[in-house]
Amino acid sequence: MTLNGLGERDLQLIIFGGKGGVGKTSSAIATSLELSEDFRTLLISTDPAHSLSDCLEQQIGFKVVEVSGISKLSAIEVVAEEALSKFKSEHHSELKKLLVTSTSFDNEDIDDMLTLSIPGIDEIMSFKTIIDFIEEGQFEKYVVDTAPTGHVLRLISSPKLLDAWIKVAAKMRWKYRYMVTSFAGSYKVDEVDTFLLNLKKTVKRIENILRDQTRCEFIPVCIPESMAISETSRLLADLGKSEIVARQIIINNVMTSDGCDFCERRKAGQLKYLQEINKNFSYLNRVEIPVFPEEIKGLDSLNQLRKQLFKDKK
Repeated sequence: MTLNGLGERDLQLIIFGGKGGVGKTSSAIATSLELSEDFRTLLISTDPAHSLSDCLEQQIGFKVVEVSGISKLSAIEVVAEEALSKFKSEHHSELKKLLVTSTSFDNEDIDDMLTLSIPGIDEIMSFKTIIDFIEEGQFEKYVVDTAPTGHVLRLISSPKLLDAWIKVAAKMRWKYRYMVTSFAGSYKVDEVDTFLLNLKKTVKRIENILRDQTRCEFIPVCIPESMAISETSRLLADLGKSEIVARQIIINNVMTSDGCDFCERRKAGQLKYLQEINKNFSYLNRVEIPVFPEEIKGLDSLNQLRKQLFKDKK
């Protein structure tokens, strides 16, 4: 089998996820190389321990750069702290006014609060950055390399967390609005209300694209080992709860050679896990990738992986 359907025009967002060390990064890059043949493609890493730079053997960082030697492919490693800092800088006045009008804190306390991080903000800022890129429309395909399973689940659930914060802020503003109306007789919508409304729209945009199977595809990456299979099963179950459906899965590091004693034993040891994968994930298009003799690093080996993922097209 091969990865299919990724060239559909309406499909914009392709997310790779799974257990640590199963080959998400190399799979995401190889897929991006394939898509860049026909589409302007942006490769995005949301993994705090970024490895795009190492895998591509090119410095990426938190700025969109062109991938050397690939005409339609660019990449960025999202740094959540910098994304949050940018967000605070752009909306400092609205955030400060929200606290000034809705709390009894003095200016010093408010300034201190605005310097604090917030639990879960990393994933929210990462996803907001992705949505901002999509809305800017400079690219046709957005391929996301995520951190291990726990992070990607927080990434997927980040709209709910942001929505909860907005509801609290809106409740605070409602009390302020009630007081103003009581004393002044009327209330005029200000920049804080507009700010909260725009955040609410961001939540809806994230939820809409994640749940739209024509615009978003999630591809889990697994290896034929017990813990990886269990973690992938839980990941797919949690995705289902968020109405995100996966259609295909990459099974990496499959031993295909039997030319030596080690190869034969490894191949035999993987057999039961491959059977378990075929049973548990029978509803998915399963793409098996053989063990590579060397680390997948640099464009030459990444293109070899690309040929395996899309071999029906070659």
